[in-house]
Amino acid sequence: MKPDASRMRELARQVDLLVLDVDGVLTDGGLYYGAEGEALKRFDVKDGHGLVLAHLVGLRAAILTARRSAIVEKRASELRISPVLQGFRDKKAGLLELLAMTKVRASRVGYVGDDINDLPAMSLVGFRACPSDAAAEVRRACHFVAKAGGGRGAVREIVELLLKAQGKWAEALTAVVTPPPGVGR
Repeated sequence: MKPDASRMRELARQVDLLVLDVDGVLTDGGLYYGAEGEALKRFDVKDGHGLVLAHLVGLRAAILTARRSAIVEKRASELRISPVLQGFRDKKAGLLELLAMTKVRASRVGYVGDDINDLPAMSLVGFRACPSDAAAEVRRACHFVAKAGGGRGAVREIVELLLKAQGKWAEALTAVVTPPPGVGR
């Protein structure tokens, strides 16, 4: 049973680290292959901007994915996402490693996943969210289901929910629209 809106906001308020799957969360889940193997992944700029907003106000993000891709490393670097754990088919083991690395308690972690292989890791965290097109089992397990699909703004929606629940939304907006001293004019 889903928590009521006030309970969901309370869970969102406690998130110190947002853990993101990649395929189906940060991307639309499509894998574009060429003759040399995996060549492209599609990322949504709105999701990226949401993660920039989170970074500006101190909400950390990490990536935990079953696949390995230099493209993921590149996108994570652009968005200042760290750590990035790739190649973890056992997402629960990956999450436990991530918790040990970051020293963040599982109850203070938000996890965004989209498929059943995310469920073991999701079961450990304090806040669970997913895109609208996640597997039915994942949608049922989540505290929040975004209106947007994976790689189509769902992460932005989730970040906005977290920042608003934590009272950091206005600060994030100010940080992004106010140029640093000495810039402009």
